[in-house]
Amino acid sequence: MADVDVQGEPLPGAPFDGRHYRNLDGSLDERNVLDLLKWTWQRQQGPWEFVEPTTRAAPPPPRVGDGELRVTLIGHATVLLQMHGVNILTDPVYAERVGPFSWLGSPRFTPPGIPFAQLPKIDVVLISHDHYDHMDVPTLKALCERDHPRFIVPLGNDIRLAGWEISGAKALDWWQSQELAPGLTVTAVPVRHWSRRGPTDFGTTLWAGFVLSAPGGPVFFAGDTGWGSHFEMIAAHFGSMRLALLPVGAYKPTWFMSTAHIGPSEAVDAALLLGAAVTVPMHYGTFALGDDGQTEAVIELQRYLTTIANPPKVWVLGFGEGRDVAPLP
Repeated sequence: MADVDVQGEPLPGAPFDGRHYRNLDGSLDERNVLDLLKWTWQRQQGPWEFVEPTTRAAPPPPRVGDGELRVTLIGHATVLLQMHGVNILTDPVYAERVGPFSWLGSPRFTPPGIPFAQLPKIDVVLISHDHYDHMDVPTLKALCERDHPRFIVPLGNDIRLAGWEISGAKALDWWQSQELAPGLTVTAVPVRHWSRRGPTDFGTTLWAGFVLSAPGGPVFFAGDTGWGSHFEMIAAHFGSMRLALLPVGAYKPTWFMSTAHIGPSEAVDAALLLGAAVTVPMHYGTFALGDDGQTEAVIELQRYLTTIANPPKVWVLGFGEGRDVAPLP
């Protein structure tokens, strides 16, 4: 069932022409092959280096209590949210390389902050879209076999999962909601991005962010997104966020990336628009998908925060680090 706006009118689902989904403004991805070739020719990538596995932080607790919230950054857009007695994993990717084949694609530079075997039982998996660095089939199959979680996905991605014999998927349009447990609801919300898994399926599945509503305040997981009016829409509908998980990496070069990825300064601006009590940046330091270096996004974010009179609270978590988030007053 779709949510309604403050006037009680149903909020519209994603634009769809019968074949392709579009962004709120009606756009598809604005980049073309010539843009890609130009970027490839002109690339000036910042430094990256492989990080050896080290002694990690203590494993997360099995669960947290009603009204409680704990966030643990695993790596890239994979985040463990433990809230209201439910364990939720976002865009789980444990692959050593993200791409169409195990031997083709971007290598992983930083190991997952929590080894797969140390994950608590996962009840719900949120998948924001079908790109390889957000929808990793071996990881999803392993979770399905081990924990039999519920998979919450944007429209069309349930069919993808079923084709890989991954069961338990519920597909949502923008502004549709699903109860996960008494007092805990997830709503798919608009973001500015695109989808593609292969050469002929551009825009045929939907992309989305998710808002988790529970006692103590809502939580926003953006997945991937460029800048757009959706931030204000989400804030107007849900109010201030208890926690916002916002991407900051793969933002350079801005002329090529900005239609689909916000950068560090925009993430801070989004946190302010969302009224986020706490913001945790993600989507950096794991896969070299843009020209920004391994730590560049975080350095730029911290620099930008010093230029703001009343900056939002931002936690730059180490991989594997977890913290408890206080409820909204």
